[in-house]
Amino acid sequence: MGVFEDIVTLITDNFLSQVALLIGLIALVGLALQRKPIEQVVAGGLRATIGVVILNIGVEIFVGGLVAFQAIVSSAMGLEPPTATSTLTDFNAGAGSVVPLIIAGGFVVHLALVRIFRAARYVYLTGHLMYWMSVVIAATLVEAFGDVDRWLLAGVGSVLIGCYWVLQPLWTAPLMRRVMADGGEVGLAHTTSTLAIATGYGAKWLRLGDPAKHDSEALKLPKGLSFFKDVNVSTAFIIGVIMLVAIVFADGGVVEEQMAGATVMPWVWGLLQALRFAAGIAILLFGVRMFLAEIVPAFRGLSEKALPGTHPALDIPVTFTKAPTAVMLGFLTSVVVFLILMGVFAAGGWFVLVPPMIMLFFGGGAGGVFGNAVAGWRGAVFGGLLNGVILAFGQWISWGLYSDTAPELATLADPDWFAVGWLLMGASTVLAPLGAWSAWVVAGLVLAITVAVLVLLGRRPAPPIDQHSADATAEPVPVGAQRAAVDAAEHDPAEQATASASRAGASAAAAARPTPLRVLAVCGAGMGSSLILRRTAEQALERLGVQAELEHTDVGSARGTRADVVIGQPTYLDELGDGDALSVPVVSFVDVRETEARLRAALEERGWL
Repeated sequence: MGVFEDIVTLITDNFLSQVALLIGLIALVGLALQRKPIEQVVAGGLRATIGVVILNIGVEIFVGGLVAFQAIVSSAMGLEPPTATSTLTDFNAGAGSVVPLIIAGGFVVHLALVRIFRAARYVYLTGHLMYWMSVVIAATLVEAFGDVDRWLLAGVGSVLIGCYWVLQPLWTAPLMRRVMADGGEVGLAHTTSTLAIATGYGAKWLRLGDPAKHDSEALKLPKGLSFFKDVNVSTAFIIGVIMLVAIVFADGGVVEEQMAGATVMPWVWGLLQALRFAAGIAILLFGVRMFLAEIVPAFRGLSEKALPGTHPALDIPVTFTKAPTAVMLGFLTSVVVFLILMGVFAAGGWFVLVPPMIMLFFGGGAGGVFGNAVAGWRGAVFGGLLNGVILAFGQWISWGLYSDTAPELATLADPDWFAVGWLLMGASTVLAPLGAWSAWVVAGLVLAITVAVLVLLGRRPAPPIDQHSADATAEPVPVGAQRAAVDAAEHDPAEQATASASRAGASAAAAARPTPLRVLAVCGAGMGSSLILRRTAEQALERLGVQAELEHTDVGSARGTRADVVIGQPTYLDELGDGDALSVPVVSFVDVRETEARLRAALEERGWL
């Protein structure tokens, strides 16, 4: 038995505890199960592994910038900076190394529930939030139960996160159908879901306005505010301004200590720290984007094979095309409210808040879109206000709750992180005196509630599916039908002549087209909707017979990325401005036929098809 334990310990300590290697293994297995070529399997596993390493580097840079920011601002406000006994880096190297196991196990639980219960008809596909929500659950369980066995943590965490991925698209489905007007073809998979519900039903209850009469899209916002859409730019700008002002009023000794012997002037150092802070987040997101590029297609491929007929639940930007003005209204309101609360918290001596620009943008955008769908621009402003308040008070409360694991989760959080984390921590803390095994009681209770909800929903008639959406996502015409059409055309001289001319023109166009065509899918953070759009575009280009290499990225990185074609939401393409690349606006990220039609029209206009 001792030899067996030694072998298990050796494997655990040197392999399963290494997050980068485990993520690479998951990607490798997922791609292999889809029978991808060996070179794609190996390359995908390595890219996923490297992505996690980059993520950890970004976390280290972000944590360092966060410490400096809080120390300087605290000194300027006459406060003590918030302290913690651990950091996100420490947690990821310790108990947090179990997160990949939670993701893998949770996805199995999720797919099993979707397979068994008709009501669970959405497959959760927002990969970066699969990762972060798993970190939140792992940290919450460790805070409640202490240093628990990693396999118990992985098992309980898998059940909890799997149930969350099943329920979250369902509780937002009624509002999502109102926003998307697609009969439920696309679900929401984003950790701003509690904000969306609070905004939608809150605006309705308060009777803030009429969605038609007060539609936000009838408003025109100044174009000069558009740079805030780039979260890297807005983070550097706002953090930089706050740092420069804080340095003026901070104690000189504190500033000198944080500068750690730097020879530049304090204001130059402060500006560099703001840029470093933003760069840390950008590196973190790049790392997440890199490993998700391999993990999510693997997960989605498995779900498509095992669960035909289900619908995808996607990232929040899929809603942004419906009301781009509402997105900016919600975001700007969130920023203003958060900055006001930052001053209020400092004046009250409560806590040093850190503006989470990514969460202010995506959460504010979510509040804006869902508020506008119910009450017009007034609802959009209401949603942004709610997001600012939730993020401020949530950051204050959660920093203390996660001080022994990963307090930075409070700074990076979306509303669902707070809601799920606090509920789970409350239930777990009550049972913790019974021992670590009682964590299974929490998991069992959550699973029982999930099953009960699915059974009750399964007894209701399914909501109607919009016929246009159903047609748009239909399968391509069978090969046999295509062959019959070709045979018929060959017996018609006129058709034969037309086809011959068409083939000649297509050949000339193909000769002028870059081969392979470099295609770049773009979204706000480069992790959710652009990843889904990349896969959709791959299928569309295959149907067009165009050889292409596809990548996905955020709107900021897209400016420095060479591409022949850039696809994305119109609002992000506008940010890129005029360039040599062919811009193709796409509204529906999962509609292969719409994407194919838009790509065909653009390529034909350029003379590439």
